[in-house]
Amino acid sequence: MITTNAFDYINIMDKAADASWMRESALANNISNIDTPGYKRQDVDFQSVLQRELGGALDAGHKSLQREVRRLNKDLGRLEVSPYTDAANYSYRLDKNNVDVDTEHVELASEQMRYELITTAINGSFSWTKVVLK
Repeated sequence: MITTNAFDYINIMDKAADASWMRESALANNISNIDTPGYKRQDVDFQSVLQRELGGALDAGHKSLQREVRRLNKDLGRLEVSPYTDAANYSYRLDKNNVDVDTEHVELASEQMRYELITTAINGSFSWTKVVLK
């Protein structure tokens, strides 16, 4: 973890990238278990955790968001997520497996784009920092 304020957003984007990678793994695992009787899909929900931790700062403006990001950087563990079993997604299948392969493929493609955007943003932040330091 980098502790200067200049990298507050990078630390949070790093947590987002970790969670996105974890979600990609869960979705790929769901696809690989499409024919496993009784299997319940797994998922990871980083967006809800981030939104909860930032509170109303997203709507309150730039200064409020900066304050919340600094607060979060003091305890990045609050952004930890883990896979959960999606038992609420009811299965109409006789084998009680609740994985819909089409949905999983769409979610996986979406998550791959999200991961690419996050890593591009992180790289861009470091590139901008390099320009400033020259």
